[in-house]
Amino acid sequence: MILVGPLAAGKSTLGALVAERLGHPFVDIDDIAWSYCAEVGWSLDRLLERDQAVGWAAAEREWEPARAHAVQRAVADHPDAVIAFGAGYTSFTSPACADQVRRALAPIPDVIHLLPSPDPERSVAVLRERAIASRGKDWIIEGHDWIAEWVADPLAGEVAAATVFTEGISPEMSAEELVRLRECLLAELAA
Repeated sequence: MILVGPLAAGKSTLGALVAERLGHPFVDIDDIAWSYCAEVGWSLDRLLERDQAVGWAAAEREWEPARAHAVQRAVADHPDAVIAFGAGYTSFTSPACADQVRRALAPIPDVIHLLPSPDPERSVAVLRERAIASRGKDWIIEGHDWIAEWVADPLAGEVAAATVFTEGISPEMSAEELVRLRECLLAELAA
């Protein structure tokens, strides 16, 4: 299972719970991506240097091919894991990078998009509140609202078999819902 969605959507929390219930390993791409990014010439130091030189948004755009590569490698290297993809791993301005991610995720029947609410404005508000509470940051950088961009980006919804809304539902109940949904998706595939 792969969980996608914006920052603070609960991918890591729910991914760990789902992996435990399924008896599979849990992988957070944020914990492993830099080794994959290094394969194509990117490091955290390089990203920070580019941020200083061209600004955060431009540096993020330059880093897109490395993120797409990390998606491809993580999927290949962890076929039996529950993987949480950070927000930037399904948000690209480059059509080629978005296509690379679509191809990497196409064979996976249980890609799930997590959002707090079906209402985009509500999702942005909830995610911003969570981001400030957990990371002390509102994710408006240099006037660019990253949370709103991640919520609006259609790629996460396109690659997902389903979207699950989690606002007002405990992580344990959400994890149970994800396990049930996975079972349904795999049963449909087998039929």
